[in-house]
Amino acid sequence: MSVYQYSVPTPQGEERSLKEYEGKVLLIVNTATECGFTPQYENLADFHKKYADQGLVIIDIPSNQFGGQAPGSDEEIQSFCKLNFGTPYPQMAKSDVNGENELDLYTYLKSQKGFEGFTGEEAEDMDKLLAGIDPDFKNNPKIKWNFTKFLIDREGQVVARFEPTEDMAKVEEAIKELL
Repeated sequence: MSVYQYSVPTPQGEERSLKEYEGKVLLIVNTATECGFTPQYENLADFHKKYADQGLVIIDIPSNQFGGQAPGSDEEIQSFCKLNFGTPYPQMAKSDVNGENELDLYTYLKSQKGFEGFTGEEAEDMDKLLAGIDPDFKNNPKIKWNFTKFLIDREGQVVARFEPTEDMAKVEEAIKELL
């Protein structure tokens, strides 16, 4: 199996097959416009500018499942991102990444790379926050928060999962290794 068997909804109500990106390095990220990690949009835009011509594709899937931090419509989210961060890559439709209505893609991603813990300066804060929401959060593969990233190689295999607290320089290094 690979991510190429899945599709994601676009804001226009169409399904975009990930097979369209076969042979590319993918960074799939669930985002939110009103999150403490929202400044990572700037990093994502920078990654796109630096590496798109080498085969990097960012797949941005807004999700409102974590603290209601993506409350706008697809159009409002796109406008916010372009205005504030100049995001040059397309965004998909706002979707669930956990639970009964989660995208099939996310079921697959989580089955390939589960949660391995938070790192970085905000790790302790995230542990405390999530312990209050889900005392068993460390033992399940669910997406824990906005800006969780999955790195996919050119064969469509999930090679890494980065929690939102991960240093974006480490994410960039992992991307460069696959390009």
